[in-house]
Amino acid sequence: MDPKLEKLKQIIGRFTSAVVAFSGGVDSTFLARVAREVLGDRVLLVTATSATYPESELDEAKKLAARIGATHRIIVSEEIDIPGFSDNPPDRCYYCKRELFMKIRGIAECEGYQAVFDGSNADDLSDFRPGRRALSELGVISPLVEAGLTKKEIRALSAEMGLPTASKGSFACLASRFPYGDSITKEKLARVDRAEQTLRAMGFNQFRVRSHGDLARIEIEPADLDNAWQRRADISVACKKAGFVFVSLDLEGYRTGAMNEALLNENSKS
Repeated sequence: MDPKLEKLKQIIGRFTSAVVAFSGGVDSTFLARVAREVLGDRVLLVTATSATYPESELDEAKKLAARIGATHRIIVSEEIDIPGFSDNPPDRCYYCKRELFMKIRGIAECEGYQAVFDGSNADDLSDFRPGRRALSELGVISPLVEAGLTKKEIRALSAEMGLPTASKGSFACLASRFPYGDSITKEKLARVDRAEQTLRAMGFNQFRVRSHGDLARIEIEPADLDNAWQRRADISVACKKAGFVFVSLDLEGYRTGAMNEALLNENSKS
């Protein structure tokens, strides 16, 4: 057995039961699958719906939970209603994670689950992640981080387990598509969601539609840039139909945490 997978099972096995924050993404699906194996029926998967979480992702989360065979519950955690969130400050994710995990921890405490797990992985420690402060404050456990599992390793192990998320594109909440300080509204979120749904239907897997006012800045996996350029007219039509006025293709391609680059540049100047 992979030593990190064995360590993950040992970490999960320290607890008698757990609630897993379950988005249906690569990391939380892998964590849920292993937690189900270790803890059996003493695992509850909780998925939060909001304007930042597309309906398509919710539908997939439901199917994945059924495939894993774990009890699945859906709650509402509307970030837009959280004071400070819609202003989109650099620590926006702190407000979101605190609201979400307070609700999940409440479920765990009321129903007798010993721990609350989140799907952060070891790679997340190298990026700006203000939401992790909320996890620490609320005593949330990150088993994948403790086991030292990276996204690449999680994908490989997921493939060995036959999980369909092994090759799924990384997804972050739709609020991450906006520059810090640009207010977030349900209308803006819906516009981004419409554009991304269309690009996904066109066959693109790993990408982001970054919103800069009326401009959509498209980040596509570098290996797909040539294909995107060949289909630039279709991409432009899709984004304009979604509600954008201008459309650009980012020559650097998709990269995690692209909106944090402005913060890093500001910090380097100070």
